[in-house]
Order: sequence, then C-alpha cells, then structure tokens
Amino acid sequence: MRSNQTDHSYSWGSKFIDNHPVIANIVIIFIIAALGIYAAYLATALFTKHGRSVQVPSVENLSYTDAISKLHDYGLKVDIRDSLYRDDIRPGFVIEQFPKARSIVKPGRKIFLYINAVHPKEVILDDDNHPNELALKGLSERAVMAKFEELGFKNVSVVKVLGTTDRVVKVTANGRPVHKMQKVPVNATIVIEISDGRLNDIQDSLSNLEYLDAYREAQSESAGSYDPSSYSTYTPEPSSSSYSGSSQTSEPAQREPEPEEENSQYF
Repeated sequence: MRSNQTDHSYSWGSKFIDNHPVIANIVIIFIIAALGIYAAYLATALFTKHGRSVQVPSVENLSYTDAISKLHDYGLKVDIRDSLYRDDIRPGFVIEQFPKARSIVKPGRKIFLYINAVHPKEVILDDDNHPNELALKGLSERAVMAKFEELGFKNVSVVKVLGTTDRVVKVTANGRPVHKMQKVPVNATIVIEISDGRLNDIQDSLSNLEYLDAYREAQSESAGSYDPSSYSTYTPEPSSSSYSGSSQTSEPAQREPEPEEENSQYF
C-alpha cells in the first residue's frame, strides 16, 4: 500500500519568511542597499579614476601647438579660455594656465589656457549710437580713467586744456580723435584732453578789464567836458596906465635928490 506523505519542498528560508515576514523584509532591504552602495562606489571609482593622479606640466611661454601636445601626453585635456594681448610675449604663445604647473589632478582633467592673441584686442570706448560725436565727451576724469583701467589700457595720459568745466573734451588714440561706436586696440596710446576750468576765470578777468576800460573812458570824457581854465582863480592884472604912471612917478622920485645935491654946491 502507498502511504500518503505531505511534500514539504520549501527550504528553511521560506519557513523563516513565513514565520517572520517583517524581519525578512528588513534584511532584504539592507542587502539591496549594500549592493547599491557598492555598485555606486565602483562606478564612482571608475568614473573619477580613484587612486590615480597626474602632475600638471608647465606649458606657459610655449606655443599653442606645443602646449596641446605636451598636455595630451600627460593624459590631460585642453580648453582655450581666452585670448589676451601682451607686448612682451610672442603671438600664439601661452600666457597663463589653470591649474598651475605641478598641481595634482586626475587624468583627463581639462587644463584652461590663456593664449596671446596675434592681433591686439579691440574694444569700443563709447557704445552710444551716435558715431559722429566724440567718445566719452563730457564725462569726469575719474569715470574715464576707471573705464580705461577696466578695459585693459596701459598707455593712458591726461592733458589739461583751457576750458570752462573740468570735463573730458576729447579722447585721442594714436593721435586720432575717437568717436562713439569706434573700436580701439588696447595697446593704443591714449591721450585724454580735460578742461581745466580756467576759462571762466579768464572771462571774468576780461569782463572786469572791459568794465575798467569803460569806466576810465567815461571818466576821461567827463574830464574833457570840464575846463579847468574857465573855473581858475581870477588874479587881476595891473593896467598899463597905472603901471606906466607908477613907473613915471617913481623915476622922478629917484632923481629928486640930484638937484638938491647940485644946489648944495652953490650955497
């Protein structure tokens, strides 16, 4: 006879899950989380090249092609950040790099290079859309100097000219006036003509001189209409008759003693 036997084919794990479902779920969650963390660690280490590093070589003062070749040999990438212009470095050569030389970075790190431009950078001094007008005219000296410093100009000088206000009269680049919307190379020789404000004082002085001349002219005219001889003190002149009479009487008076002297001789 064949006996009926119950088939218990599930394992002890199934019994544990059936008997403790909450604990079993917690353990499963922890196992899955640990596997996820480990997979993330492996992916991060693979992506970031964990444990591997390289020292950045110096490529400053090298030509653009030589710098790229040298950085690629070290397993580094290159990115041109900007083009500048300097007179002391040949065009097309590296002015600056970032990260700096001897820095420790990961392989494949991007190195930013600043290249000296073949032609100097050109900028617009005044972007006001009136190209027939002079650039920066009417601004103060402080504002104009700050603008030139911000744009990177080095050869900038200030010249004082005769004027009524202390404002910019004209800006010249390499001897030529600069107009609005005009591009100027940053290595140009800039001369800023600024009024010194002395013209007002000169005009005031000239006005005072004109007033003084007018006053003197008026005084001279009034003096010309006034005749001092007509208002001079009267001094009577002796008449000819009285003068002659007096002279005649005085002469006999002087001659009277002579006959007396003669008569005295006879007596």
